Amino acid sequence: MIGTSLPEYIFIRICIIGLSLITPVSVTYCILHLISFIFFRTGVLKPSFLPDAPCPVEIWFAAETCFYLLFFLPYSSYLQRPAVHPTLGSRAERKELFEKCHETIPNPERYIRGWFKGAPLEEIGRDQVIIFFGWAFLGKDTFDDEESEELEEYVSGLESLIGRPFHPGNGKAKSIRLTLDPVPLQYRSLLWYCTVGVVDLSIFVRLPLSGFRFYRTSLLSTLHHLPLRPQALLTRHHSPARHVTYWHRPHTSKTHRPIVFLHGIGIGLHPYIPLLASINASVKGLAGDDGQPTDGQIGILAVEILPISSRLTHSALSRQQFVQEMTLILEKHEYLKDAGFVLVSHSYGTILSTHLIHSPIRSHIRGILLVDPVTFLLHMPDVAFNFTARVPKSANHHQLMYFAGRDVGVAHTLARRFFWAENVLWREEVGGNEGIMTTVSLGGKDIIVDAECVGRYLAGLDGSSEGEGDGSKNNKGEGDGNTNEVNGWKNKEWTGKGLEILWSENCDHAQVLERERKRRPLVRAMRRYSRIE
Repeated sequence: MIGTSLPEYIFIRICIIGLSLITPVSVTYCILHLISFIFFRTGVLKPSFLPDAPCPVEIWFAAETCFYLLFFLPYSSYLQRPAVHPTLGSRAERKELFEKCHETIPNPERYIRGWFKGAPLEEIGRDQVIIFFGWAFLGKDTFDDEESEELEEYVSGLESLIGRPFHPGNGKAKSIRLTLDPVPLQYRSLLWYCTVGVVDLSIFVRLPLSGFRFYRTSLLSTLHHLPLRPQALLTRHHSPARHVTYWHRPHTSKTHRPIVFLHGIGIGLHPYIPLLASINASVKGLAGDDGQPTDGQIGILAVEILPISSRLTHSALSRQQFVQEMTLILEKHEYLKDAGFVLVSHSYGTILSTHLIHSPIRSHIRGILLVDPVTFLLHMPDVAFNFTARVPKSANHHQLMYFAGRDVGVAHTLARRFFWAENVLWREEVGGNEGIMTTVSLGGKDIIVDAECVGRYLAGLDGSSEGEGDGSKNNKGEGDGNTNEVNGWKNKEWTGKGLEILWSENCDHAQVLERERKRRPLVRAMRRYSRIE
């Protein structure tokens, strides 16, 4: 993640404006030349009416124009199709989920204002709160009498929590409803996808140097990605799954378990190569930093999640599809044996980790590392607000909004394939009580999640940072006392047992991965969980 300095702001704004202008310039040039050609043939204009660009530039402009008009416009309309919501269970199960959510809301007013895009409480009408809960717990915006009665019960519960009733009627404010709202995608040019292709090619060069082998899906499936991946056709290894491709480093150690890695939103595995290499470097027949000798290399299975990797491809898999395909892959490489494996994930990858934790695969997971997780407290507005509704101000805000939130694949994934009730992970589902050692890495300056709130929740403390009431947050702990008793969870020594937190005070989202010194505690946790005792 980029920083917040003025030079970085100028740089990111220039990049975004430049990329955004490519298509308008291309279409305008082609239209003017078409008009010029038509009128020149009729003798109305002279040949010199419009100067010609160099031939390669004209070809590029024509390609950009055709791509936009013939592919993107109909494709963007196709992506606006309604989401297919999963069944959320019985009314009793929904009521239990509602109560669990409300038990973990530290600031009820900030909670509802965040979902209503920071609107003042006076502008939030009771009818709109009913519509919001209808999306959150029923996945729709029309209700029968029994459902209306259920939603009235939820609204009354929230009013009791806030300590005041909502104004009757609709009110001025409208809520965020991720899977019912329009998909907020923004066009990407062919030049951008070519750039992604170059980065993708660098992955195919760098990962094999660390002993990884690429496993592709079928030939037909490989040809359905943009940018194309011709280098993927050179591999002799095939994924047993229909959609999921991955990189695998064979596991040969008898004293350590293999690792499964799930990446976050961005440009694929490229930012994570140093982290994966850090694990590999410590196990080449030498003792790791835990003092334990190794007798081979730790296997690593790094999964590619293409729909959130800045490319045009298939839609994000449903929870059931992902678990089924991961089961095939893990069985192929014998990860579902008694020794089990370590599950490591970052950002959106923690959502997919949650699906595995909630599946039969859970019984084979021996340790969990969640870096910048977005899966805890998903009923809070921070993730949805920061991705879809926040007006960007700083450089990192603009980077997140344009290169992540508005990317075609990411926008569709969040707006049509992201169902919070099946993605949320609760504190009691991980850690010592459940028998799975778990470490959660949080950054104090994270602009996506309220890291302070999540940390206090995981530490079992009541209350949280108060935030600003608009879906953003204040991670300084103001108003909380800031005593050693309150904030001691940030500085606890890591032991590798139970549920533990690694707190990086000055790190934004993903910045803990950028430098070796910051990555060191993560690598230590992975090695510790990997060791067979």
